[in-house]
Amino acid sequence: MGAGVMGVGVAQNLAQTGHDVVLVDTSEEILAAARGTIWRNARMSGLMGGPVLDPDGVLSRITTAVGAEAVAKADVVIENVTENWDVKRSVYETMDAVCGPDTIFIVNTSAIPITKVAAVTGRPDKVVGVHFMNPVPAKPACELIPGVHTTAETVERTRDLLAAMGKKAIDVKDACGFVSNRVLMLTVNEAAFLVHEGVATAESVDEVFRSCFGHPMGPLETADLIGVDTILYSVEVLYEHYADSKYRPCPLLKQMTDAGLHGRKSGRGFYTYAN
Repeated sequence: MGAGVMGVGVAQNLAQTGHDVVLVDTSEEILAAARGTIWRNARMSGLMGGPVLDPDGVLSRITTAVGAEAVAKADVVIENVTENWDVKRSVYETMDAVCGPDTIFIVNTSAIPITKVAAVTGRPDKVVGVHFMNPVPAKPACELIPGVHTTAETVERTRDLLAAMGKKAIDVKDACGFVSNRVLMLTVNEAAFLVHEGVATAESVDEVFRSCFGHPMGPLETADLIGVDTILYSVEVLYEHYADSKYRPCPLLKQMTDAGLHGRKSGRGFYTYAN
């Protein structure tokens, strides 16, 4: 569910490891763009250090569809919609109504508590969180987060699926932001404040992290890769959940999101990208 940056990555990862996938979004235009992105990413996989893939073979295992009814017979549904609670809630209410009682719902979220999502369904025992990292096919691990009511069977079925995708599952308890985003979102948010306050340029901030700490990407390059809007939504979720001023979103993130400067996916964020 969801054919954005993360949904495209999850669909490709599943398809290239032999799984049949139904990729769902709200329009044929979005799905056509998603298929094109998957084909290009699969074609470039070998050149980018990943496995050599047959892009046509990968796409042959992916069916696209508009509307949640397309996943009615799925064994597992992986949700990848935006980090907005109202949107996620509506998606889960719809999925819960159309899917069979044994279908597992995997919540791909960077911040929203899994128990909160499970509570809007009639199957809280079959709802589990998996925080995939971007780009999904290239990342060897992810966070695995059971909710309060998630059963051991659901966790193990999910762990087996992740292993089949080539992923190491790192066990994390259900707390808003989990491990990765409790740390990463603070880092990116503070880096944005440095640019907002004129302390340093985005280039200088990122160069400090690359040259001084050996990070392959700086925090603002990472923000552009994830999506500036997604960063903002995640920080807002942390701020709302913990009511702690350290999560106060940087005004620059809000302005960039309003301006459509969402990073790589829009062609411009903290940096400008060729289309």
